[in-house]
Amino acid sequence: MGFVIKPAEEWDVPAIVDITNAAVRSTTALWVSTPYSYEERLRWFRQRKDEGWPVLVAHESGQVLGFGSYGPFRAYEGYARTVEHSVYVDAGARKRGIGRALLEALTEEASRQAMHVMVGAITANNIASVALHEQCGFVKGGVLPQVGLKFGNWLDLLFMYRVLT
Repeated sequence: MGFVIKPAEEWDVPAIVDITNAAVRSTTALWVSTPYSYEERLRWFRQRKDEGWPVLVAHESGQVLGFGSYGPFRAYEGYARTVEHSVYVDAGARKRGIGRALLEALTEEASRQAMHVMVGAITANNIASVALHEQCGFVKGGVLPQVGLKFGNWLDLLFMYRVLT
């Protein structure tokens, strides 16, 4: 394997910013058009940690190859045991099992935290992400057509979910 999955530290935030902003600039995986600043991502990282939500990184030889996290699905108390996750892998490190390792580690952590369901909100035509989620036991829950706009194109949102043990 060569890489390890571990909790992120503050010194990982610059790499998290780089990976996130690459997705912002060149993919429809993240429906944001403005790159994040270091300060924004550091606030996000600290808030996740303060609230007890995991931020995991895939490390190899001191380099961050990808990261993943989850947090509340919706703010209402009835959703308290449902979380929504995100996983991003550096473009140069894809096809090595990093996304799968991060997603599996997140589902294990969510189970430890007594979460009941994990949700992924995926651009519907992101074939690689859909396949990854299916490999990790997620099922399709439904599609919201044309709810997002990026690069001048309307995007469909696919919800995939996994009931945790």
